[in-house]
Amino acid sequence: WRRHAALAAAREDEEEKELRQRFMAPPVSGLRELRRRRRELRSRMELLIMETQAEMCRALAALDPGASFAVDSWERKEGGGGISCVLQDGEVFEKAGVNVSVVSGLLSEEAARQMRSRGKSLKAKDGKLPFCAMGVSSVIHPKNPHVPTMHFNYRYFEIEEADGTKQWWFGGGTDLTPTYLNEEDAVHFHKTLKEACDKHDLKLYPKYKKWCDDYFYIKHRGERRGIGGIFFDDLDSPSKEEVFQFVKSCAKAVVPCYIPIVKKHCHDSFTPEEKLWQQLRRGRYVEFNLLYDRGTKFGLLTPGSRIESILMSLPLTARWEYMHNPPESSKEAEILEVLRNPKDWVH
Repeated sequence: WRRHAALAAAREDEEEKELRQRFMAPPVSGLRELRRRRRELRSRMELLIMETQAEMCRALAALDPGASFAVDSWERKEGGGGISCVLQDGEVFEKAGVNVSVVSGLLSEEAARQMRSRGKSLKAKDGKLPFCAMGVSSVIHPKNPHVPTMHFNYRYFEIEEADGTKQWWFGGGTDLTPTYLNEEDAVHFHKTLKEACDKHDLKLYPKYKKWCDDYFYIKHRGERRGIGGIFFDDLDSPSKEEVFQFVKSCAKAVVPCYIPIVKKHCHDSFTPEEKLWQQLRRGRYVEFNLLYDRGTKFGLLTPGSRIESILMSLPLTARWEYMHNPPESSKEAEILEVLRNPKDWVH
């Protein structure tokens, strides 16, 4: 019996060591707790977002060897915490952030109101709604204007209602924001995401591609933030396991859909005029994130949330010029046309 217990303990220690090496930092819930609850979906989702964070950070660091990620583990007094990994002022990336958060507590009234406005019927007990939310979120702003900005986010949400029943849903997506249009890159990006969706249902890519085009819309400008990708929210069917497997496929697609594009263009030459256009496009990125992005709004409405992590998506530098309009038939005008009229990239 003792020999068996010793072998089991040694195996646990080996597993723990392996997990520590796989991740950027120890998980928020702790390795032992995750192992104890390893069959529960919440634990499997936390492991997935930790792995996704580590895979993306290592892929980015390999392309920018002179720079390194600052790894910042933080705690939230209301419950949970997170791990922020941020690289700044590299040779390839001006700012690249890959964040994980696992938070729990009571939903604020403002956050509950935002959810009810999306059709959620949330029955609070004494005005209180216990919740658990976790996700991985990344925004990558390269230095070179010929390398596009990329964003992805995959998350899981659970709320306990007054009668003890739990509502749950997943959300997420991956999208690309180029400064200049490269059709070959756009096709590669969208095809990789389509392949991830097609493993589960051929209807998913067209549905979530349209959702992405509609969601990342800067209403006051009449243009999209970028050339899209996929986006979905409030996903709670057909079953928890099937949705989790779909989200896992999407998360596994983030490195192959983006890293080849960075490798291809990170050493391209560029002019001061092209850099200026990149700065102006980043201004649009900031406008969308601060005015419309649901995740940013939810984070700012959640008590005890970490503002530095929420606003990690903002670029290190951006620019706003009064009444700037690119010349007709220019490369700058070409990308604007696509942002105003989204294209089908895979057919």
